[in-house]
Amino acid sequence: MKVESSALAALPGIRHAFFTREGGVSGGIYAGLNGGTGSRDEPTHVAENRARMEASLGVPAGHLLTCWQIHSRDCVVVDRPWDERPKADAVATATPGIAAAVAIADCGPVLFADGEARVVAAAHSGWKGAVGGVLESTLARMEALGARRERIVAAIGPLIRQPSYEVGPDFIASFTALADGNKRFLVPSARAHHAMFDLPGYIAARLKAAGVGTVEDLGLDTYADEARFFSYRRATHRGEPDYGRLVAAITLV
Repeated sequence: MKVESSALAALPGIRHAFFTREGGVSGGIYAGLNGGTGSRDEPTHVAENRARMEASLGVPAGHLLTCWQIHSRDCVVVDRPWDERPKADAVATATPGIAAAVAIADCGPVLFADGEARVVAAAHSGWKGAVGGVLESTLARMEALGARRERIVAAIGPLIRQPSYEVGPDFIASFTALADGNKRFLVPSARAHHAMFDLPGYIAARLKAAGVGTVEDLGLDTYADEARFFSYRRATHRGEPDYGRLVAAITLV
């Protein structure tokens, strides 16, 4: 039902999960633990799946909080369940019993914790969010709640990895123009003028450059492991009409 970061699991008073698609009630293309409120899955199935996630984390019903994600740099601080989901791509909290969470289906889920300050966060980081600064915004929100970057543990969960992530000439041109060192995250593709992009490597590099004390990458590929993970790109390549969403969440006990 979930995979965990050994670095986060070592912190007392914190629970977290990178939920897989295993252990849910959805069927068809959503088969398993689809947590996507924005998917076209049966809403009662999504609600039951999310209730199972809340039970696994030990938080009350309605306390697994995901934003309306728009590939932005924005992080919101939450201390109670909201009436309407804000448009943002990261959630931070210092309130026990709130599960800061994000939904993904190839983009990078990053969970953060400062065990001493008792501050946690979750960020949804595709390439747009990473380039736009969602990771740095999340760290800034955590600092405002009392965290310190050198104490923060950040874990990169299941996402699309370089062997599965081909990008075209427009992406290559714009991405390499952003910074001199960005070429190191691209290797040639079998197709001319295309490349394979290392999204987790780029996320990790930005976290380290921002001063995060510990960065762990779980090394899991959503595209390649259909049994455990949903994948937007895999669904697109197959011509499927929609796709399930994975959820990554972290909470203070």
